[in-house]
Amino acid sequence: MELKQFKIDVLPLREKLLNYARKLTEDPSDAEDAVQEVMLKLWNMRQRLDEYRSIEALAMTMTHHLCMDIWRARRPDALSLDQVQAPSQSATPERLLEEKDEFRLMREIIDSLPSLQRTIIQMKDVQEYETDEIAEITGCNPEAIRSNLSRARKKVRDIYLQTIQERKRRNEA
Repeated sequence: MELKQFKIDVLPLREKLLNYARKLTEDPSDAEDAVQEVMLKLWNMRQRLDEYRSIEALAMTMTHHLCMDIWRARRPDALSLDQVQAPSQSATPERLLEEKDEFRLMREIIDSLPSLQRTIIQMKDVQEYETDEIAEITGCNPEAIRSNLSRARKKVRDIYLQTIQERKRRNEA
């Protein structure tokens, strides 16, 4: 793709990408940076753009991913599951070890979820985002967020209970 064709096919998408990026980042300068980077990436891959069915869909996806990266980098208050646990006043070494094991198990279960469910459960239950905020960030509708969250929580609960039961059986044997 030559410059002339790039101007015809890609540059008109800039405003749409910028509006989308503004919604995701809530910061005009971050949105501008993201779109500028997407445009640069599209320019660098201009010889392969005809391989894609929709340049617009590609550009929107690239913008979404870049905005998610910006959003994640900007969230210093996002806690890991390890940081959420608060040691109790009457914690014995055995109890602390059990709690650490419980959190490790929970982290493993959450990490085993499909990507979207994992992201949604972390945003909702760990980072305490509202459903509408998650919908805006991920680009999913709120009903899809609730549905994925419900499935993720059920899967986490089922795997957790199954693991605990297996441990009890092993300890009794």
